[in-house]
Amino acid sequence: MKRNAGMFCFLVLTLAALGGCSSKPSATDAKKAKTAPDTIQGKAQVLVDYSSGASDAALNAGRSNSVYLWEGAHRYRLFLKTAVPIVHGSEYIAEGVYAQKAIEEIGDPDQGKNGYPLQSSCERVIKMAWSGLPFDEFDAKAQVLRATVKRYPARAVFLVTRIRPVTATEGGAASAGSKKGAVLEDKSIREISVAAEKQRALLVEGSAVQTAPLWEPEGGTVRCKVVIDPEGKITELETGAQLCETVAWDKFRYQPPVQAGHPVKVRTEVEVRFEARK
Repeated sequence: MKRNAGMFCFLVLTLAALGGCSSKPSATDAKKAKTAPDTIQGKAQVLVDYSSGASDAALNAGRSNSVYLWEGAHRYRLFLKTAVPIVHGSEYIAEGVYAQKAIEEIGDPDQGKNGYPLQSSCERVIKMAWSGLPFDEFDAKAQVLRATVKRYPARAVFLVTRIRPVTATEGGAASAGSKKGAVLEDKSIREISVAAEKQRALLVEGSAVQTAPLWEPEGGTVRCKVVIDPEGKITELETGAQLCETVAWDKFRYQPPVQAGHPVKVRTEVEVRFEARK
């Protein structure tokens, strides 16, 4: 009798445990099921880009012009599933998928040996951003995305799922936040040139050592021309080197530059070393 009672209790506990496991998905499964979209905010730049052909238009709701969004010193090229009017110079908030970042997170077991990016990675990125596409349209967009990223691997491609103008309240909050650095708007602020070696000693935050991207896994060293504002932030990037465009410049901070007791802007170079992927 006691043995039967013990077996019964064991079965009840086992079923309860199984029920508890199956009633709620794990945190990992929940994360896989829903990933928060990337969000960027900045001023729109609408350009007639003669380097963009019919293939780019096929990925961009048929648009013949190119739309960019500036977020600090970083510029994203926007691609839209459906046509949306974008006003040059206006500020927008866009949600979607930053294609290159998503491709890096997916990874490449061949480390670029079979070409960057993989077709399968591009298919997953398109599905992440624009689910529910007809098969032929889905396949075409994945191929165009691959060709675009392969041609300009460091040119940030942003697949938009939602975009809207910044409201007056949001714009006002941003303006209030920038009042502390109102000195940046002063046109009389001088600009000086500082040698890279001297400026390196004034770095407070940010790393000049980065992991090489998948599209150039061997890495290397580049010198990137930048402009540092009176608050010590990098606000401009002047270079044609694609590796320079992959650096998260918003994470860099320098000691606020001054000369003779007055704030100045600094034009300098930053040497960045990209370590080879193992």
